[in-house]
Amino acid sequence: MSNQFKALILNQDGDSFNREVKSIDKNFLKHGDVTVKVHYSGLNYKDALILKNGARLVKEFPHIPGIDFSGVVEESNHKNFKTGDEIILTGWRVGEIYYGGYSQYAKVNGDFLVKKPKNLSLRESMIMGTAGFTALQCSFTTKTTREELLLGEKVQNVIVSGASGGVGSMAVMILNNLGCDVTAVTGKDNNKDYLKLIGAKNVVNTNELMKDARPLDKGLWDGAVDTVGGKILENILSQTKDAGIVAACGNALDIKLNTTVMPFIIRGVKLWGINSVNASIKRRQFLWNEAAKLLNFDILEKSIKEINLDEVINIFPGMLKGETSGRYIINLNK
Repeated sequence: MSNQFKALILNQDGDSFNREVKSIDKNFLKHGDVTVKVHYSGLNYKDALILKNGARLVKEFPHIPGIDFSGVVEESNHKNFKTGDEIILTGWRVGEIYYGGYSQYAKVNGDFLVKKPKNLSLRESMIMGTAGFTALQCSFTTKTTREELLLGEKVQNVIVSGASGGVGSMAVMILNNLGCDVTAVTGKDNNKDYLKLIGAKNVVNTNELMKDARPLDKGLWDGAVDTVGGKILENILSQTKDAGIVAACGNALDIKLNTTVMPFIIRGVKLWGINSVNASIKRRQFLWNEAAKLLNFDILEKSIKEINLDEVINIFPGMLKGETSGRYIINLNK
């Protein structure tokens, strides 16, 4: 392990909040029992919030952000990992209360790590990142939970809200590859061709689901993935057919949900909350092992922008303003 390496450091002194790429040494890293040479990390919306002002998530400064990363184990005092193991990390509040992946080396709790499947590269795992892992959780909940765990009828027609975002777009691709007919909801009309390319059978504008929801509407969907909340989720619930599962993972539109009990007690609809931060290692390993079968990385590459650590500081403000598109991955060797 190099004694000196680059990391993006956040600091706060009173009302002054700053971010800077610095050279640090391994003694700076203070958490965990596994040291990882980080190859890739991602720039997620939560990362952008933390980079802005800590987002009330960071409790101590100085701090290294970065909520997900992939890399190779350099040193390990954990029974499940050894030098040379390729790993993936998402969640567990790494990058929030623990130092994260915006560093050429990271030291973390080995209980947080997943061994990278052989059919997935380190780069591909961060093309997915937290967004892709969340999309996998949502998609399997919507389709296979109903069909296999609950022994329900086949899930065919599904709807995905926020389909132009990271979670939504990958959920469209995954559900299509699981055999569903996917309707994608987006406010960006210029994304229609891309959404069709990744597997959407139909594309509808967000405005069509912004009306006041009826207690029960015409049943259209066998299941749904909702990434936005608010009125769109209210309408999706009222339009979901008997025994359908709606996997909810985001609140980009609104944290409030004004609905009735009617979809739940008349149609047996299930609103299934998805929290990717604390998913079990057993479930994580299963989902990561499924990833390469359900995602077409040749297509996803077209929307990927690879940047270095210094560029993160200039790009994150645009993400918070909704001015960016596609996914940014950070090459820590760049």
